[in-house]
Amino acid sequence: MSVSNNADIAAMAEQINSFAITNKDELETFRIAFLGTKNKLKDLFGLMGKVAPEDRKEFGQLLNSLKTSAEEKFAQFSESLDNATSGETKSNIDLSMPGFPTPLGSRHPVTMTLDRIIEIFTKIGFTVEENREIEDEWHNFTALNTPDDHPARDMTDTYYLANDFTRMLRSQTSTVQVHVMESQKPPIRIISPGRVYRNETISSRSHCQFHQVEGLYIDKNVSLADMKQTLDYYAKAMYGPHAKTRLRASYFPFTEPSAEMDVYWGLETEDDKRITKGTGWLEVLGCGMVDPAVLENCGIDPEVYSGFAWGMGIERQAMLKYKVTDIRHFFENDVRFLSQF
Repeated sequence: MSVSNNADIAAMAEQINSFAITNKDELETFRIAFLGTKNKLKDLFGLMGKVAPEDRKEFGQLLNSLKTSAEEKFAQFSESLDNATSGETKSNIDLSMPGFPTPLGSRHPVTMTLDRIIEIFTKIGFTVEENREIEDEWHNFTALNTPDDHPARDMTDTYYLANDFTRMLRSQTSTVQVHVMESQKPPIRIISPGRVYRNETISSRSHCQFHQVEGLYIDKNVSLADMKQTLDYYAKAMYGPHAKTRLRASYFPFTEPSAEMDVYWGLETEDDKRITKGTGWLEVLGCGMVDPAVLENCGIDPEVYSGFAWGMGIERQAMLKYKVTDIRHFFENDVRFLSQF
């Protein structure tokens, strides 16, 4: 190995050892000079081809030693500077100063409404039942007396699983009622809250996902008068003793006779007119006497037992209770909206 090569390596070693590092800026300058993509050592590595073959091993070892010493010096000063900075930060903390307050969240209006609904019905003997969100056709449609050609079975209305068209995201929590009727004997008195999914156009009044509470009461000699009294009790407990309700004849495959229950919203503002379509009344739930075919499907004798069922969207109840004029607010996670509750 030539004398000039030895001199070059010795000079580079001296530069590395004598480089003064007192702060992070100088540390970064050192890194760029000796470890960066265009560092000074690359010039020495480029001389490898000019070294005699018998001297290349020794020359390569010296170059690697230079690189190692640069890396070790960088690591040493990097750690010491980090420790010094950390020490300065700790010394600047005044432990007697008050901390920054952590903003507290608030309960979601849908959660508050659901809790209130559960509270109302459990006071009169109903229990809470929950079950799966992915269902089969039997529990979501067939057992509930929904025929094969019913529009609700279309893919335009229901979300089917891509790899199994016999299963879908449940479109109603009535599925829970089927599970209960199959596994329990009357008397049955339950409510079934949960999330449901329907392929609907999102607007101020409807959404493709929402929450429901469905109720079911089955026993001997249950009548339509029992249903009306139960739901009227609910409306007055939920919206105040002066709440006005009305039942309108309707149709559901799983109840007969069937009805819609409306609660009076009011017609004081333009929003009131829009949300109630100019009637002042807001539909809050569907209800009816359980169809005998549904009882038979679930193994209950309709000659002995009768019952009523109802289902309500929790968002619709929350809109009515808190005077929210757009259902989309519940799903947008806007803190300005949620902080009002």
